[in-house]
Amino acid sequence: MTSNPTAKLKQRYERPSISRHRAGFMNKMSASAAYQPQDSIDGVPVEELVEAHGSPLFVYSQRTLEDRYRQLHDALALRWPRVQLAWSYKTCYLDAVCKVFHAEGAWAEVVSGMEFRKARRNGIPARQIVFNGPRKTADELREAFAGGAIVNIDHFDELALCEQVATELNMKPKVGMRLNMSAGAATPRWGRFGFALETGQAWDAVRRLVGGGRLELAGLHSHVGTFILDPSAYTTAGQKIAAFANRLRKELGITVDYIDMGGGFASKARLRSQYLPGEQVSPSLEQYAEAITNGLSDLEFPHDQTPLLILETGRALVDDAGTLISTVFANKRLPDGRRAVVMDAGVNVLFTSYWYKHDITPCSEPRGVPEPTVVYGPLCMNIDVVCENMMLPPLEVGSRVLVHPVGAYNVTQSMQFIQLRPAVCLISPAGEVAEIRRVETLDDLVMGESVPAWLE
Repeated sequence: MTSNPTAKLKQRYERPSISRHRAGFMNKMSASAAYQPQDSIDGVPVEELVEAHGSPLFVYSQRTLEDRYRQLHDALALRWPRVQLAWSYKTCYLDAVCKVFHAEGAWAEVVSGMEFRKARRNGIPARQIVFNGPRKTADELREAFAGGAIVNIDHFDELALCEQVATELNMKPKVGMRLNMSAGAATPRWGRFGFALETGQAWDAVRRLVGGGRLELAGLHSHVGTFILDPSAYTTAGQKIAAFANRLRKELGITVDYIDMGGGFASKARLRSQYLPGEQVSPSLEQYAEAITNGLSDLEFPHDQTPLLILETGRALVDDAGTLISTVFANKRLPDGRRAVVMDAGVNVLFTSYWYKHDITPCSEPRGVPEPTVVYGPLCMNIDVVCENMMLPPLEVGSRVLVHPVGAYNVTQSMQFIQLRPAVCLISPAGEVAEIRRVETLDDLVMGESVPAWLE
């Protein structure tokens, strides 16, 4: 008997792979994902909305906007005596959406002169506008200072420009200072904005501001990042800001009027795996409120000098209120065997598809077994992928689907590329429907263009 020379060789280790099991209803084929069709939004039939306003169509729920705002405000007011929310204009510019939040008591948070003017046109006094961002022109600062807006300084060059404008206006305006800091390993540092706290740059900026004598430091501002899924980042940031404010009071006799903790809360949207591998659980608004106020509890201020707490929340208030109605107009079978669906809405109007895994819900009862499906938009571009891989049942040409949540950034970042931009509707708590932006026409695309005489 001869021995096998390979019998004693150590077997190669293969790392096991783990795949998530999706439970669903059983049929003779296997377990399949269960789909509950949705044929209405806030009680209004989808077909009725499309018949009146076309497809694709953005639809916002006023009830959801109001509920989210009140939930956050109440969570903060239970934990902090002085609270003010400022609606982040860049998240959704639509006047109707802005006015819903302003009617609830929100100020405006803007990051450009254009947004500042839009807020003023919506009836917001300058003193109820928080002006952030790394670029503020001299003319914009003149208007902001003259009206008493809250201006948060981003860098040394802007500090010098603020002093120049203040001298021209012969006034000593109150300003805030934006700080950047490490808020934990799970939160990438936004070092490009504001003055660095840990390096001493922020304290140098304070000394420079105080030494100049032309500005009054009235507040501290921080924005730790975007789509923050770990509320403890706000506790860390709050503790560091509180320590900085305590030092200002002890060493320079400066008691700040406000602390602006920015925004960055996550919505219920799911991030793509390249941004967040594994499962995602978005914290509640109450968890964010608890984390912020826990951090700021380190403030050593008399009770009658408690600073106003400002938050500039955008995505977490508006994202879940927005739904896109889209229509299926083609089915394909890809070379790799996957089913593909082509919709009338692509990344031109769903910019957040680049980082979100949107939910796509059929509006009618699906027929057939769900299988891995790629969802494309109508653009003649290979990058027009709304969803790379999701389990979907067969969808008939002409059927409607709902894409959700899409309320944040898609309207402000949508493009007139290959397709014109769709209409937007708002549904009131009473079920009334109003078109708050009409579908675009070719005239909108060429507006502002001119042709030289030699080409006519």
